[in-house]
Amino acid sequence: MTRSLILLFLVGTAAPLAGQAADPHLALARRVLRTTPLVDGHNDLPWRIREDSVLHGNVDGYDLRKRTPGHTDLARLRSGMVGAQFWSIYIPGEIRDSGYARVQLEQFDIARRVIAKYPEALRWAPTAAEVRRAFAAGRIGSLLGLEGGHAIENSLGALRMYYEMGGRYMTLTHNVTLDWADAALDSVRHGGLTRFGEEVVHEMNRLGMLVDLSHVSPGTMSDALNVTEAPVIFSHSDARALVDHRRNVPDSILARLPKNGGVVMVTFVTSFASAARKAWEDSGAAARKGPKPAVTIKDIADHIDHVRQVAGVDHVGIGSDFDGVDETIEGLEDVSKFPALFAELARRGWREADLRKLAGENVLRVLSQAERVAARLRRERLPSNKTIRQLDGTAPLP
Repeated sequence: MTRSLILLFLVGTAAPLAGQAADPHLALARRVLRTTPLVDGHNDLPWRIREDSVLHGNVDGYDLRKRTPGHTDLARLRSGMVGAQFWSIYIPGEIRDSGYARVQLEQFDIARRVIAKYPEALRWAPTAAEVRRAFAAGRIGSLLGLEGGHAIENSLGALRMYYEMGGRYMTLTHNVTLDWADAALDSVRHGGLTRFGEEVVHEMNRLGMLVDLSHVSPGTMSDALNVTEAPVIFSHSDARALVDHRRNVPDSILARLPKNGGVVMVTFVTSFASAARKAWEDSGAAARKGPKPAVTIKDIADHIDHVRQVAGVDHVGIGSDFDGVDETIEGLEDVSKFPALFAELARRGWREADLRKLAGENVLRVLSQAERVAARLRRERLPSNKTIRQLDGTAPLP
């Protein structure tokens, strides 16, 4: 590592770039992010490494100390003032070659090796307190989130072992409806959660694993809010009132977050963020007219403002989906651009205290509360031995 890069990690990005010193909104954004950990709810770097067309999962070859072909490397993380990161350990719901567990374990392996490889920048931090300690030490607190409940293969035992390996949230579904939960982009088979699905949520509460409702149907969102004993998250979703995309969160659900205490982490996906872009994409290649509509940082700020308006400032966060998207937002092209988003919100009148909540205080509160709920529930009940056959009368997946 060069001396100049070492210095970059020691001092962060306190010195503004040329032309930026005169912008009081950017100065406010940087002051907030220097002193409050920016917690990004979703980055798909482990899958990006696995799918790299040259390196094919080679963690050592995909060198974050250099400029990478994706959206994420160490220098850009520091420029973006990222304070903590949920690294997504995504696996597709369509994989059936040997069951899901092998691929899920390989993604745990990639993610844990990445975190261990860069101790000067990243630190394993699976609790809220450890995230704060990592941030105080100048490191990016690193947590893991499973993207898709298909990974547990209808097994609460598998769920518990994924928690033991470091999974701190699980998105109940990805894009495929499960035996126990409906997905947003697939058929509605259950009207939400089955009885076994409810048991999954209860066991996640007992473990201290956050229930992530991105990717699930509105019925599943509602059922999960009905049965959870801890706050939920949406690790990477936008507001459906602004863009009628099935992956976005309806206002009826946003309105329930104050009682639950959960957080919607607004994401940087073009078709989720812009109604014009979604309509252009939905029209099909033969019917499209003119260039595809631009999607900009202002669109993302609009979604953040909407979640704040409906759910409240205590219930909004950031979940970028960097390295999980093929196209980025103008002004949010990679992990170095987070300060620009906070500056845009400052221009709209966001106060410093509210920017701190958005950055990370909200999601760290949720994680802390989930940990407290888990400590109580572990005293009150043993690990669940219930099965999907017992609760729903169906056989496990083959």
